[in-house]
Amino acid sequence: MSKKMLTPEAHHEVVVKGLYEQMKPVFDSSEQPIFLYLDDNHKACNSKFAKMLGFKSPQEWAETPSVLGVSVAEKSRETLTTAYWDAMKKKTASTIQVTWMKKGGGTFDSTVILVPMFFDGHLFSVHFVTNMVS
Repeated sequence: MSKKMLTPEAHHEVVVKGLYEQMKPVFDSSEQPIFLYLDDNHKACNSKFAKMLGFKSPQEWAETPSVLGVSVAEKSRETLTTAYWDAMKKKTASTIQVTWMKKGGGTFDSTVILVPMFFDGHLFSVHFVTNMVS
C-alpha cells in the first residue's frame, strides 16, 4: 500500500515506526531513557523510559492518551510544552528540568534534552532523559 493510500492516522503510525526503527540502535544501546514524539497518539520510547515511569513495556506507554496528562507532573507541563513548541517553531534544542509522574504513584525529577528531528517530512521531538536521582 502506498503512503498516498493510507489514512493520515495510518501514515503517522508508519512514520513513527520508521523513525523508531532508524533510531533503534540508539534506543537499544543508550544508557538513557529516550522517547520520540510526533503527537499524543504517535510516540515511541525505549524500554528504559517505559520502565522508569512504571510501565511494563514501551508499547504500554505509547498507548497512553497523553504524555502531559499521564506522565508529566503539573508543575513541569508548561516547561515541557514551551520547549516542545520552541523545537517545532524555531528548530532549537533545549535542556530543561522535568518532574515525571510514575504510573504506580510518586514523582521524580530529571533533566531532559529535547531535540527537533525531521523524518519523512514530519517534525518530531526526541527526548533524552536523565533521572536526577539515579
